[in-house]
Amino acid sequence: MSIDIGTPSLRSGTELVPTFDGPQTGKEYTSDQEVRWCPGCGDYAVLKAVQSFLPDLGLRRENIVFVSGIGCSSRFPYYLDTYGMHSIHGRAPSIATGIATAREDLNVWVVTGDGDALSIGGNHLIHALRRNVNMTILLFNNRIYGLTKGQYSPTSEVGKVTKTSPLGSLDHPFNPVSLALGAEATFVARTIDSDRKHLTGVLAAAAAHRGTSFVEIYQNCPIFNDGAFDAIKDNETKDHAIIPLVHGEPITFGAKDATTGMGDKALVRTGGGVEVIDTASARVEQILAHDAHDPDPSTAFAISRLTAADYLNRSPIGIFRQVERPTYDDLARAQVNDAKASVDGTDTDRLTKLLNAGDTWNIG
Repeated sequence: MSIDIGTPSLRSGTELVPTFDGPQTGKEYTSDQEVRWCPGCGDYAVLKAVQSFLPDLGLRRENIVFVSGIGCSSRFPYYLDTYGMHSIHGRAPSIATGIATAREDLNVWVVTGDGDALSIGGNHLIHALRRNVNMTILLFNNRIYGLTKGQYSPTSEVGKVTKTSPLGSLDHPFNPVSLALGAEATFVARTIDSDRKHLTGVLAAAAAHRGTSFVEIYQNCPIFNDGAFDAIKDNETKDHAIIPLVHGEPITFGAKDATTGMGDKALVRTGGGVEVIDTASARVEQILAHDAHDPDPSTAFAISRLTAADYLNRSPIGIFRQVERPTYDDLARAQVNDAKASVDGTDTDRLTKLLNAGDTWNIG
């Protein structure tokens, strides 16, 4: 099953104005570093998709920055021939905020994992999302700690037996998409490492969005959590497990009707939430049409709650939310420029006068 998310429009703003003369390929974005992930790791598929997608931005490589935290996924900057920084545990969104605010001409990406972003980095993540900084955050979710050899993570299911939970984890897991929607992120999506077409489409839409784009990528760890996503990858089950979200289209899934093209299951509204019913028993007007541009995130949040916490036998995939809101870095730059403006007709701006006013000054 391949999911079509539609065609994104390019983000407005200086950081995505094409500045490269001549064609580029993924080869230009591939560094000379040896890729060191375990055989079969889903990170390989994501890396290849990103390397092949970046030329489509039409940017010079020196105008692209990847910032990572700590974890298997955080080796990403080494394998891309762009600027990059392997930062500290959980703090990549904060470092990326500084870069995006100081340099409007840069296209800023964050690569993180479920442990890095949602454990020690949780506070940094939610504040980047609510501030709506111009960056794209890729959260690789393998539902386990891979780099430190298999401890349960903030997205591991209850009862997960690992080295640090030999009798089963007691923690209720985070739903990363629900968390992002709760923080009122302006772009929230979920995709899968093994679906190249859908992954690339989501990346394109995320890069085109002005503001913080949050993309959760289901990514298999073949060593410490192999098969965690079998329900949505196996040919016999994935049509019934994946709930595809396409803006403007009715949300149905399961076995498709040859005439209508609709699945045999559908989402309908129930009070403040949504529920799954048989398509045959629903009136056409009852079936929920996906609206990623709805300014109210309540429906998107309700859809995100359909993801099963224990076993992913039902999971919405696609762009949950895509709305416009002023961005933190644009507002910060405007504020600084305003502070630099002269208020008395002289050549000395207000900010310089303030900084040179002496050891103390009065506010108000």
